[in-house]
Amino acid sequence: MKDLTDDPGAIEWLGVKYKTILTPEQTGGTMSIVDSLSPVNSGPPRHIHENEDETFVVITGICKIWLEGTEFLRGPGESAFIPRGRNHSFRVVGDEPSRHLVILTPGGFEGFFADMAAGQFRIPEDMPEIAESARRHNLTFTGPPID
Repeated sequence: MKDLTDDPGAIEWLGVKYKTILTPEQTGGTMSIVDSLSPVNSGPPRHIHENEDETFVVITGICKIWLEGTEFLRGPGESAFIPRGRNHSFRVVGDEPSRHLVILTPGGFEGFFADMAAGQFRIPEDMPEIAESARRHNLTFTGPPID
């Protein structure tokens, strides 16, 4: 697998690199896959995807996943399934970045990452712009990132 740190096709937002490796256009909209490289201690605010199931497949590093109050760890070769409509988040823990695939069914949410990278929005300073893109991508923020 090509290293995302030097991949000209990767986009970056808040230190996280993203590359869509399977687009909704390639799957008739049924899914998309995003390759992500996240630094230690990174992770999004708690949120809910209204339309997409989300599956994480961890390649490197360790992710602490929070799913509606339950926390668990996933490391290389492990996965986690987050059904649509469920409150969740994750944080990269340990001492190495996490490379993981994010499988979205159906596809389309990867457009949120593209919006964020294009605008280079900051949290919390640019939350109105972030929330507008989230609304367009059927994402609701529900709380702060996990510890």
